[in-house]
Amino acid sequence: MAVRVVIAEDEAIIRLDLRETLEEEGYEVVGETGRGDEAVALVKEHEPDLAILDIKMPGLDGLSAAREISGERRAAVLILTAFSQRDLVERARDAGALAYLVKPFQRSELVPAVEVALGRFKEMRALEAEIRGLEDQLEIRRVVDRAKGILTDTHGLSEGSAFSFIQRQAMLARSTMKVAAQRVIDGELTP
Repeated sequence: MAVRVVIAEDEAIIRLDLRETLEEEGYEVVGETGRGDEAVALVKEHEPDLAILDIKMPGLDGLSAAREISGERRAAVLILTAFSQRDLVERARDAGALAYLVKPFQRSELVPAVEVALGRFKEMRALEAEIRGLEDQLEIRRVVDRAKGILTDTHGLSEGSAFSFIQRQAMLARSTMKVAAQRVIDGELTP
């Protein structure tokens, strides 16, 4: 499946050049506009993999659009601009841009910038998923530890026996350790 792209560039000739170059390189352009506010709407509507945004656009500037798109993790963002001042690059990064390309650009620069943005976005999503998984594991451990504490303090079980009790109850009920531990905490399960 082709990588789906939204282009937001207020200069029609550059927008056309971007579209043609991307399509020749095998990308699918699913939307294009010359306004930042419309770019955000197109990203919400088409759910592309990448949004290429010019910084200076009517309606909503590219940095504000990037901030909104990136904040919702809707798509990778590549900023396209005629300016390369360090403070602008930093502002683009802070707005969530994963790559930055200065106009006029060459075809040989566009594809690597696109791939860098896509790669970084994929890594970011993987890290966020890993963090969610770790947070879930931490929550399970917290609930199980609390239940073990109740079983050791209230029922005189050793820590190992308390853990085994929770584990056995989870298996018998065909549920998770967290559910069984919560039942101990709620007073529904006792040894």
